[in-house]
Amino acid sequence: MAQHDAQMTGAEILLKALVDQGVEVIFGYPGGVVLPIYDELFKQNRLRHILVRHEQAAVHAAEGYARSTGRVGCVLVTSGPGATNTITGLTDALMDSVPLVCITGQVPTNLIGNDAFQEADITGITRPCTKHNYLVKKPDDLARTVHEAFHVAKSGRPGPVVIDLPKDVITGRGEYQSPSKLKTKYKPQVKGDLKAIEKAAEMIAAAKRPVFYVGGGVVNSGVAACQLLTQFVRMTGYPCTQTLMGLGAFPASDPLSVGMLGMHGTYEANLAMHGADLIINVGARFDDRITGRLKDFAPTAKKIHIDIDPSSVNKNVMVDLAVIGDAAHILEDLIKVWKAKQCRPHEKALKEWWATIEGWRGRNCLHYENSNKIIKPQYAIQRLYELTKYKNPYITTEVGQHQMWAAQHFKFEQPCHWMTSGGLGTMGYGLPAAMGVQVAYPNALVIDIAGESSIQMNIQEMATLCQHRLPVKVFILNNQYMGMVRQWQELIHGGRYSESHMEHHPDFVKLADAFGAVGLRATKPGEVDDVIKEMLAVDRPVIVDVRTDASENCFPMIMPGMAHNEMVLGPEENVRVEPGSDEGGMVLV
Repeated sequence: MAQHDAQMTGAEILLKALVDQGVEVIFGYPGGVVLPIYDELFKQNRLRHILVRHEQAAVHAAEGYARSTGRVGCVLVTSGPGATNTITGLTDALMDSVPLVCITGQVPTNLIGNDAFQEADITGITRPCTKHNYLVKKPDDLARTVHEAFHVAKSGRPGPVVIDLPKDVITGRGEYQSPSKLKTKYKPQVKGDLKAIEKAAEMIAAAKRPVFYVGGGVVNSGVAACQLLTQFVRMTGYPCTQTLMGLGAFPASDPLSVGMLGMHGTYEANLAMHGADLIINVGARFDDRITGRLKDFAPTAKKIHIDIDPSSVNKNVMVDLAVIGDAAHILEDLIKVWKAKQCRPHEKALKEWWATIEGWRGRNCLHYENSNKIIKPQYAIQRLYELTKYKNPYITTEVGQHQMWAAQHFKFEQPCHWMTSGGLGTMGYGLPAAMGVQVAYPNALVIDIAGESSIQMNIQEMATLCQHRLPVKVFILNNQYMGMVRQWQELIHGGRYSESHMEHHPDFVKLADAFGAVGLRATKPGEVDDVIKEMLAVDRPVIVDVRTDASENCFPMIMPGMAHNEMVLGPEENVRVEPGSDEGGMVLV
């Protein structure tokens, strides 16, 4: 009897393990199988639960929480449809390397494989979209599994982990194991090889047209890694460009920053990559949105790739030197080696390289024709930035043209203040992600920059915001279209706007009121500043409906199948790509 009294139910074990892992917030949605867990949640006050309105939103909220804090996000959902509703969020987290632990309910072990009510093969379904997953079969294994799941989620290249819990494991009794007893074989390499780091320093010093290419891996490594990156870039005096996911890793205002690169990156960033003789890749993946036409990517450049994930090296682009490990450790050692060897850049060549880059900068590639009659989306973003930058806001986005305009015109000086869906491009990401950020930082200004189509994917979470008094601001650029789809149809499909125009949208001001939030609208350029100021003055959730130019396209742009040096800078170039007109363009959209 004494032994039995010392044991705990699976639900009790789970919550104690979460507390021991430092979890403070769970985003979730209850259901029959997980009710014993919710019953235990009711009895305690150390874990806060945020009741979302859809399980996909729970995962995105945990992503926002994780990316803004550097901690592991936590999700709890029930079996069957509750678990399958998380798939999009889990895939999003895997693509963007976000550390999550998602706990799903499962039918009792004796019913698995019998097509029981609300049964789904969650470990099978989630295997391709998680870093790892577990099906727990005994209560005695539960604590160890939870501790290992958190270790796996946050170690090496971060990612989502699923723990599938059958109901008899939740209700059964077992022994608790503390995190200190965890023994795991998963120990990814974090320290870089010193000889490789010394070789990298030599290559960097010898370069005449170098460029730092910085990705989200630096942000994932932590604030210290971003500080070390900034220190090293400034020591060299070399240009630095960031991917969509790397924004904030290096201060946007620094004169060494040449902005974002890629499909909608700056002219100077993309041409610097094309003309470089050395690319120093720190925490990026050479993905298709960055490389453009692969056979013509950076044709004269040697390439150094610093990454925590060995499988990312030589996957898309062959490199000359790989340094495997955590960015913070490698950058710290790289700085030491640079100083010890008294490395110096090639001053004359660097001066000439910067002169060339400044010439590209002089094109002012983000210029647009403003209007005093209709709100240009770029203008709305610029005014939002100018009126909020002093508040050090956290910005999330949905996916589409507004996302790219936000990346181009909102300037980020520090990491973890920019949360967007980069790898998967998930419409509906921004609102729940902003919710997760606001939970982490209740007194911060959190803004979801949205499109009127994308915001509707998870608009139900306005109810969650109002219930929990989370004053997220939703800033909608409303152009009455699925804007990026319309742009591609205009430029690539001969102007055939097939199903990209939504003929009916809700009145977002009335919708905000229906949820218990505040609704505001701007229809003219002269109204934008006042609406933003009114939004900032309200300590409640707000939806701002900004009616923007429906015909505006996002430039500059590397057209599908084109190379960096073939950028389209604006509509005046009148470029159209018809289906089949290039060997790879259509499949790269």
